[in-house]
Amino acid sequence: MEPNVRFWITERQSFIQRVLQWTDLLDPTNLVLSIEKIEKSRQLLLTNEDASRGDFEDKRIQEAWKRSLSTVHPDNSRLIPGPFRPAALLPFTAPTLFLSMLPVKSLKSMILPQASFYTYSTVFNIINGNASYDRRAHESLLLGAGVIVSSTFLGLFPRLLQVKLSMNSVLSRNVIPVIILAQLSGMNVIASRSLEPVRGIEVMDKEGNVIGYSRKAGTKAVRDTATSRVVLFGTSAFIPEVFAYFFKRTQFFLQNPWSLWTLKFSCTILVMGLMVPVSFSIFPQIRRIQCSELEKEIQSATEETELFYNRGV
Repeated sequence: MEPNVRFWITERQSFIQRVLQWTDLLDPTNLVLSIEKIEKSRQLLLTNEDASRGDFEDKRIQEAWKRSLSTVHPDNSRLIPGPFRPAALLPFTAPTLFLSMLPVKSLKSMILPQASFYTYSTVFNIINGNASYDRRAHESLLLGAGVIVSSTFLGLFPRLLQVKLSMNSVLSRNVIPVIILAQLSGMNVIASRSLEPVRGIEVMDKEGNVIGYSRKAGTKAVRDTATSRVVLFGTSAFIPEVFAYFFKRTQFFLQNPWSLWTLKFSCTILVMGLMVPVSFSIFPQIRRIQCSELEKEIQSATEETELFYNRGV
């Protein structure tokens, strides 16, 4: 069984335990690990009996699990490219999220932040989604290009209305952009991983044996991940706007107007830094699903009452 799958199936963690686990896995040093170090860690997990029994007291085994879980895809055992590992989500999206929420001076100034944000989000979702079904490179490329263009357009559309209609109320300037960004983040996951509910993803027993491919499990995996993205980006965009709203009414802001953007950027980084492990932990990485909820052909293929599937990140 793939070590990462074995870990997530064996470790029945509570929400708090998952948050602590993801906080460890989101260590930025995981972005620059050499292939040699990762391979050595994987070899240790595959050959060491203590690792297979779940002995996490040994620091070498703890470090090996950290490297493996943060850099290797559980479905195909391939290395995740450094810029798209889970630990890269914060440094790559926080600046573009901040720029996307700035007041609109001209539509041109909004195109690059919006396009950058949705381009990275789309590629991240495709790479870290479930990879157990048959998917060709050109399909992912065409799908990703379409999702990037549509997400960017939908993200820019309310900003276009704001510029053309000169809407300057708090609702149109601060609240509506946050709601739209949160919803588009969820829709981006659904669109970029739309092949999973169509073709089905692997469902397995507790020993890691693949029972079949389930479209229902694929739908559930995509829906859960979309929900976590709405929570992540919605909260990360909303709280800085609230802070900025009240900060602009202070004497300090009147004397130092430039400080608003420093505060807002710092608040965005802080809130998103807290929300990334929380959002990743809302649902388990390897989810359990009752066999009765799956297709009849899968139910007839096993006597197990409970099966597992990879939700993706």
